[in-house]
Amino acid sequence: MGNINQSIAELVGRTPLLQLNGYIRSQKLEAEVIGKLEYFNPNQSVKDRIALAMIEEAEESGELKKGDTIIELTSGNTGIGLAAIAASKGYPFRIYIQDQVSKERFQVIHAFGGETVKLSEVPEIAESMEKYGPDFIECVKALERAVKDEKNIWFADQSRNTANPNIHFKTTGPEIWQDTDGGVDIFVGCVGTGGTLSGVGNYLKSKNPDIKIVAVQPTEDSFQSPERPEQEEITGVHPFENVEERFIPANLDRKVYDEWYEVHTDQAYEAARELARKDGILVGVSSGAALYVATLLAKKPENKGKKIVALFPDTGLRYLSTHLYEAE
Repeated sequence: MGNINQSIAELVGRTPLLQLNGYIRSQKLEAEVIGKLEYFNPNQSVKDRIALAMIEEAEESGELKKGDTIIELTSGNTGIGLAAIAASKGYPFRIYIQDQVSKERFQVIHAFGGETVKLSEVPEIAESMEKYGPDFIECVKALERAVKDEKNIWFADQSRNTANPNIHFKTTGPEIWQDTDGGVDIFVGCVGTGGTLSGVGNYLKSKNPDIKIVAVQPTEDSFQSPERPEQEEITGVHPFENVEERFIPANLDRKVYDEWYEVHTDQAYEAARELARKDGILVGVSSGAALYVATLLAKKPENKGKKIVALFPDTGLRYLSTHLYEAE
């Protein structure tokens, strides 16, 4: 039918790379810093890829059947992607979401007809958070306990579902390799569930083992606490180093990254703001974190002239109710 797509599923992936020339000049960088703009996916985030992959794989295996309700625990973007695909395929959808994420996330999920439940409203999860803090893996286990007797549900489970890293190995990694003509030297990505970094990293290293994979996590003081109740977080990004093994998501391949960096929310904010001012690119706070680390790498003398690709997971339009783009 010509060039007319028939489903949003056909619009997922094939996102562009953009060399950040204005930002490079403003920072006086001598390496090429390139952004992988995942907000070109139909629902403006990298999580559209795994949402489609997880649902279609579950349909093919028979785990997900018509009439089932799809559920997931997420900081927002996976929930939005799943809600959109669920809407297009006719599945009910329920998301369990962190209380403090931007209100845009709740609004978008509701627009797709999905139900949202704050984590504090689920006794099992609230109890887990009191014991372990806002740890994603422990919250997932608590959700399983909360819904264990419920019928006709399918839990997407992005932290353990292997469709997550696999789709990045099949699509995101090859796109970066092809669009740089195999010239990428360093890949930078934040870690949430670990799927993006693991899938992209393993693909790129399968093409060239010398490519450096760099992982990003938040600093400890980037999280809310009784001492920092108003602290805004790097949404969707979780610690994976210097934490107990049971807090590390199953989909993170600990062997794929060569080094890792910590970023504070304020550092991520400033990088994202500078990118908006210099290149007209509006990205989210995790993108700012990846860009901040890419900048540190680009300033190292040994990386002069190298191609550094940073993955930008989502759009800044999902953060307008936060302080990310407040007038300074």
